[in-house]
Amino acid sequence: MKPFLILQLRPETPAADDEFAAMLAKGGLSHADTHRVRLDQEDLPTGFDLADYAGVIVGGGPGCVSDPRETKDPVEAKIEDTILGLMPEITDRDMPFLGCCYGIGILGHHLAPGSVSKARYGEPVGATTCTLTPEGRADPLLDGLPDTFKAFVGHKEALQELPEGVVHLARSGPCPFQMVRYRRNVYATQFHPELDSHGLETRINIYRNRGYFPPDDAEALIAKGHAERVHAPARVLANFVTRYRDGHARQAG
Repeated sequence: MKPFLILQLRPETPAADDEFAAMLAKGGLSHADTHRVRLDQEDLPTGFDLADYAGVIVGGGPGCVSDPRETKDPVEAKIEDTILGLMPEITDRDMPFLGCCYGIGILGHHLAPGSVSKARYGEPVGATTCTLTPEGRADPLLDGLPDTFKAFVGHKEALQELPEGVVHLARSGPCPFQMVRYRRNVYATQFHPELDSHGLETRINIYRNRGYFPPDDAEALIAKGHAERVHAPARVLANFVTRYRDGHARQAG
């Protein structure tokens, strides 16, 4: 089988390593099933070709696509440029793609510049209640999920409106666009399908000074996270891997 390309955007090694391990575990993947690229440390390889991969999974990160260019850290700007540079081919080819949190901003910005901002729909760090739309209940990546489920979030920016051609799959009360699909195979989530309470604790400790919450709230947020029962979102990753592992579901619809 072709490997899955996992593109990581987190400059903090403990966060990146924990995210990668979670993607492997929740997706049912081994190291041999993937090609991991940490875009903060390396460029895409020479001779890179998306056709060599079964699908692309993009992790989250501390950057915001809607921030003014002149305020971006140079590493974050480079990462963003690389991901956005791949999106035309991904969407034109209807390449299997799963963007997690930051990925929904990248997809929205690519399809409709200006559709992602901090104007509305940010969510504090913790669990949110997501509800499937009728289209979500019929989508294969959400097969096996209940109509309503808890998922971990924490984001400053969000998709403000659906770009043309995008299908709405899941919502939460604070944030209407929790999961979307473009064409047949290009997906993005605002929630983190790979994240459990232990991963949340890791990220809270790493990002406590990045403006997601008052630093003194970290311990309370960690305790609250461990009290939640968040399991259903991992099925999105498992379904993505199962659906695209052999390439049978990749025909554009």
